[in-house]
Amino acid sequence: MTRSRRPDAARRGRDRRARTVLPAPGAPRVVGDRPPTAAVVGGGIAGLAAATGLAEKGVQVTLYEREPALGGRLSGRPTVLSDGSAVTMSRGFHAFFRQYYNLRGLLRRTDPGLTRLRGLPDYPLRHAGGVHDGFRHVPRTPPWSALGFVALSPTFGLRDLVRMNPVAALPLLDVRVPEVYERFDDVSAHDFLHSIRFPQAAHHLAFEVFSRSFFADPRRLSAAEMVVMFHIYFLGSAEGLLFDVPDEPFPAALWEPLADYLRGHGVDLRTGARVETVEPTADGGFVVATDTTERRHDAVVLALDTEGLGSLVARSPHLADPAWRERIARLRAAPPFLVSRLWLDRPVAADRPGFLGTSGYGTLDNVSVLERWEGEAARWASRTSGSVVELHAYALPERAVRDVEQKRLVEQLHRVYPETRAATVVDARHEWRADCPLFPVGGYRDRPTVRTSAPALVVAGDLVRTDLPVALMERAATSGFLAANALLERWGVRGQTLWTVPDRGRSAALRGLARLG
Repeated sequence: MTRSRRPDAARRGRDRRARTVLPAPGAPRVVGDRPPTAAVVGGGIAGLAAATGLAEKGVQVTLYEREPALGGRLSGRPTVLSDGSAVTMSRGFHAFFRQYYNLRGLLRRTDPGLTRLRGLPDYPLRHAGGVHDGFRHVPRTPPWSALGFVALSPTFGLRDLVRMNPVAALPLLDVRVPEVYERFDDVSAHDFLHSIRFPQAAHHLAFEVFSRSFFADPRRLSAAEMVVMFHIYFLGSAEGLLFDVPDEPFPAALWEPLADYLRGHGVDLRTGARVETVEPTADGGFVVATDTTERRHDAVVLALDTEGLGSLVARSPHLADPAWRERIARLRAAPPFLVSRLWLDRPVAADRPGFLGTSGYGTLDNVSVLERWEGEAARWASRTSGSVVELHAYALPERAVRDVEQKRLVEQLHRVYPETRAATVVDARHEWRADCPLFPVGGYRDRPTVRTSAPALVVAGDLVRTDLPVALMERAATSGFLAANALLERWGVRGQTLWTVPDRGRSAALRGLARLG
C-alpha cells in the first residue's frame, strides 16, 4: 500500500490536504471464465464496503448476515405502534461527519450527490450545571479550529488557560498513526486530560461526550483513541465538527438502495443466515457453513462485531494461526448501552435542536428530536401533532436493570426539556445492546489487522487496526475496502483508492514544536 497526494483528493470533502491511500497496481477487473469467489460474513458497514469493493471488480460475492436486514449497528426493523402507525425502529442517532470520506464514498454508489443526507446546523452540548457549548461558530481550519474552540467555549476561563500544561499537550500538534498508539495506548483518556490539566468543565462537557461515543468511560478508554479523535476533528482536518444525518430511516435511506446496487453486480445477499463455522480447505479456500448450507469460497472476509467474531473463531479452530485466535479471544465488547425512542402526544418546544449532547444528567448522553430531520418521524409528528424523541445512554453499568434505566432516561429528559413532563408517551421502543468494540487501555496490540496469516482470510470492522487516522463508522468502511483491496491484490486486480484526513500534523511549524516538546 502506498500513499501520495492527489489533486482530486479535496473533492471528497472541503479539506484540500485530504490524503489518498493508493491500492497495489493491477488489472482494472478480474479476467477469465471463472471469477474468484469470496464470502463476506457480516452485513454491516464493513461487510457492505468489502462486498462493494470486490463485486465492482468482478469477484463473485456471497454476503452472509445473521439478522433479517442489512446495516449491522445501523440497521432497522419495522414495528407497529399502538395507534396503528407502521414505523421503523433502529439503534438510533449516528453522525455522518464530513471527514468520513470512504463511508460517504460507499453511499455515493447509490446517491452520487448525497441528497439523502441532511446537514444539522450545530453540534450543541449542554451540562446540567447550566453551561452550553457548540461548534457551529468554531473555525474549521486548523489550528484556528482548536484555538477558536478555546476562545469561544464558556468552559475555558483565563484561570483555566493559565493552569494548563502546554508541554503535555504538544503531542496533539503532530498525531501520527500508528505511532500515537505506541506512545499513548497504555494511558487512559482521563489520565491524559489530567496531565494537560484540561479544565474540568470542558472535560465533562466536550471530551467526555466524545469519549463516550466509543461506549466507554474515559477511565477505561485508551488515550490514543481520544488523541486520534482530536486529530480527526480539530487539528488534523478542516472539516470541523459539522455532520449529516439520513433524511429517512437507515434501511430506506441507505441500505435498501445499496442492496439493489450489489444485486446488480451479482452479489448473493443472504440475510437471516448465521454462519456457524469457516474452515480452511486443502487448496487454500474455505468452506462456509450456515445452519442450512455449506459452500466453498476462494476467500473470506470476516466483518463481524466483537462477540460475533470471537464466537465464530472459537467454533472454527483451524482459522489462521493459534496466536491470532488467542488475540481474538481476548477482545472484549464495550459496556451495554440503551436507546429509548418515545412517541409523544405533543411537540417539544420549537427551538429544540435535532440533536443535543448532554453531560451531568445521570446516564443520559444525548437527546434527538427526530422529526427535525427524519421524514418518517416528521410525517408521524405532523399527523398527530406530537414528537418523536430519542434518548441514548452509553456505557451503562454491567448490572443495570432495564426497567430502572429506561425510567431514569425519561426522568432526565424531563430535566433537559421540561415541557415533556406534560406529554403522554403514545408508545415506546427500547434497544439494549452490548456489541460495540471496547478500546481499553493497552488493548491496541490485541486488535486484529486487516490481513491475517492466511492470505485469503481478511478481517474488517471498526475494531480493526488500519494504521490510518480513522474511527467509528469511517474505520468500518475503510477497513472493509482495505479487506477487499488485500484480496484483489492476490488476484492481480487494482482495488479501491481511499481517502483519509492528513496522517500527521498539518503545519510544519506545529510539527516542529511537537518534536521540540
